[in-house]
Amino acid sequence: MSVPQALEAASPLQICRLMRPDDANIVGNVHGGMILKMIEEAGCIIGTRHCNTQNGDRCLAALVRVEKTEFLFPMFIGEVAHVTADITYTSKHSLEVQVKVIAENLLTGAKKLANKAALWYVPCSLHNVEKIMDVPPIKYATEEEEEQGRKRYEAQKLERMETKARIEEVVPPLPNPEQHTVGFSQSSLIHLVAPSDCTLHNYVHGGVTMKLMDEVAGIVAFRHCNTNIVTASVEAINFHRKINKGCVVTVTGRLTFVSNKSMEIEVLVDASSLMEAKKQKYRAVSAFFTFISLDKDNKPLLVPALKIEGEEEQRRFEEGKARYLQNKAKRLANKERQQ
Repeated sequence: MSVPQALEAASPLQICRLMRPDDANIVGNVHGGMILKMIEEAGCIIGTRHCNTQNGDRCLAALVRVEKTEFLFPMFIGEVAHVTADITYTSKHSLEVQVKVIAENLLTGAKKLANKAALWYVPCSLHNVEKIMDVPPIKYATEEEEEQGRKRYEAQKLERMETKARIEEVVPPLPNPEQHTVGFSQSSLIHLVAPSDCTLHNYVHGGVTMKLMDEVAGIVAFRHCNTNIVTASVEAINFHRKINKGCVVTVTGRLTFVSNKSMEIEVLVDASSLMEAKKQKYRAVSAFFTFISLDKDNKPLLVPALKIEGEEEQRRFEEGKARYLQNKAKRLANKERQQ
């Protein structure tokens, strides 16, 4: 059997978009979900282009995971988003795309790194969506670069399997819940998947799903603190199963942990077929979003404490606290290395 010849990595793809009023909240901050959607569109384009450089069936890159995404600076109406995507690793059946978002102020010319993310895709045949195609290998600048990519690949593969094993049901809140409890802010959105939401395979674009998830998480955060809120970061987003055209998706968000200035919100996406009565509801996507509360000058505000009710909420709170402390330690370590 011949070994596929490694290709030069595709040239970085750049997409530019002016941020408009319908991309932002009522005070002008661009929704995190809109930025996630742009990031995924860029990743899908460069991934699909690369996978179709080989002979055989044509294919479309399908999103399976987004690594932790940092929202480094907020974006505003009137700024231009420059989204750059680059393929940084390929395995036999998947590829890693790293994306950066630069925000440009057209009036001053100032630019800043607003977001960065790493996404994993698998190429699905256009003739048979269940058929996963081979990914053309890329050339690496150094052996160390390839080894680091392999480590990232193995780590995300393991974490995706662990996440599948932790799937939980969502319990509806009790009537008339007390303010600042999990039940008080828990929110759900029901969405019918339309053709405009879908890829050529007739399943939902990953970016569309992430935008819905961010909207629900934002509602939860706003209900808890009743102030202007913005997305600060998103833990790994895992796409467990595809969502087809005509499905009804239920996106549910609930608070899991609150620190002095941040809120962690678990967002779960369940899907069921509207046309096929025998099809049961299934968990399609899951992630943790972190939001912060801002004053009129976009400075962080203190967040009301979360009132815990019951053992399950306490367990989720402790797990969220562990993630918060781990991420805080990573940020401090990165800051020290940069100094």
